[in-house]
Parts: sequence; C-alpha cells; structure tokens
Amino acid sequence: MNFHRKPYSYVGRVSLKVQNLERSLVFYREVLGFKIIDQTEKIASLSADGNTALLTLQQPLDVVPKNGRTTGLYHFALLLPTRADLANFVQHSANIGLRLASSDHLVSEALYFSDPDGNGIEVYADRAHTDWDWSSGEVKMSVDPLDFKDLLSIKRDHPWSGLPSDTVMGHIHLHVSELKKTEEFYTKGLGFEVVSRFGSQALFISTGEYHHHIGLNTWNGIGAPPLSHQSAGLKSFTIILPSEEARNEAAGRLQSIGAIISEEFVTKDPSGNTIILELSA
Repeated sequence: MNFHRKPYSYVGRVSLKVQNLERSLVFYREVLGFKIIDQTEKIASLSADGNTALLTLQQPLDVVPKNGRTTGLYHFALLLPTRADLANFVQHSANIGLRLASSDHLVSEALYFSDPDGNGIEVYADRAHTDWDWSSGEVKMSVDPLDFKDLLSIKRDHPWSGLPSDTVMGHIHLHVSELKKTEEFYTKGLGFEVVSRFGSQALFISTGEYHHHIGLNTWNGIGAPPLSHQSAGLKSFTIILPSEEARNEAAGRLQSIGAIISEEFVTKDPSGNTIILELSA
C-alpha cells in the first residue's frame, strides 16, 4: 500500500544547509546513488528517479558547523520499495566501509548514519501494513536488534546500483522544544493524527494510518533553542497535500491556532522548523 500519494498528506522534499556543497554531492551520489537534477554554484537538487526532487542541498554564505542541542533535524528517512533493496544497501555499505546503526521497529527495518555535516539519515523498508499491530488507534513500534543474517539471506536479483527509482521520502523526524503546542500545530493545524507515543519525550504522527510521516522528540532538551540561521542543518521541508482545497483548509486551521502562514504557504512549527505546503502532482 502506498502511503505517499493522494489522498494522504506526507513529506515530499527535505532541504538542508551544508558547509561544502561539492563534498556533500560526492557523499550523496557515491553513498546513496542520488541523481543531480538541478545545480547552481551553491544549490543542488537530488532525485532518485531523475525527475522528482527528494533532497535539496544549499551552501549558504558564511555557513557554520551544525550546532549541538538545538531543534531541527533528527533524521530524514528514505523509504526503499522492497526488503531486497534494503539488503542490497547493507551489502553496498559494507563494501564502501559505511558504518551503520540499525533497528527493527516491527513496522519496518531501518539503517541509520549521518552525512558529512552530521545530518541524520535513515534508509528503511516497511513491512507489509497488514502485519502492523494496531490497538486503540496506536501502532505498535519497537527498537529491537535488526536481524542482518535473515535480511541478507533473501533472494536478490541484482546488486545495489543507487536508490531505486520508486524511493520516496518516507518520513522526517524532528527535534522540537516541547510537545504540547507542537502536537496542536501538527494535528489541529495540519491535520495529522497521533499514531504512537514514546512516553512524554516523543510522538509520531501520520495520515491514512501510516506508522508515521513525521516523528517529533524533545531529546535535545525541553526548551531547546532553534538552529541558527547560518548553521548547517535543516533549512525546510515540504508537506504534500492532496488538493488546493486541502491546502487552503490547512492554512485556515493554522491561522485559527495562532500560527503564521505566508501567501506562499510557508509556515514554521512552534520550534522554528520551516514547512512549505505543496500540492500533490
């Protein structure tokens, strides 16, 4: 089942600030196999299918290294089409010496690493949504060890040759400064539903009963300051809505709870993370 198309709302593109664009392009092309679809001296757009931008990299003037305990990006997550693709990426990572963290989340199997600027990246494959365990409106997720032996034992028709063309931006996970106003912003404002909570420290939200399109946590501390304007890290991300009507309704709801949204449908969550509301193609 595809949770990243109409009629759902989901994350489309993530924009990052980096210290050295050429260094970042080498990393994203060689490690992940992204394709460059547009590039200027200081900005590049990257795609899995050669058409749809999933990631934008920008080298701002006077950029500084990523701050420590701030709000902003925890990780962005690339959803691969199949488990075999994930196994291929594991083998590819071993071949190039990329060190990975990993987890079995029950709903998915995931690998974690960072880019040269310390931006967190997840590469994952979902288990069949019919196998997800739901109870009282919440999906069961866990942080269990990933069974690499089982993963690598599955049949694969070809080796890793870069991100499969059907790869999508599966979700984004953000550091935020608190959860109460944040939950109101994303649920009452943007129309997402809470589908899982991790105590009082994190919550996970989605549309269409996906396990999560957005994760939100306070692991950098309650009251964490926003990322500085010149710091490497998250610049913005897009949320794709299914129609102009849905986008206008979301804008109205955001205004009703006191959020500011521009005529270009750009807004910020209570922790200062910039969001652009776009329409499904």
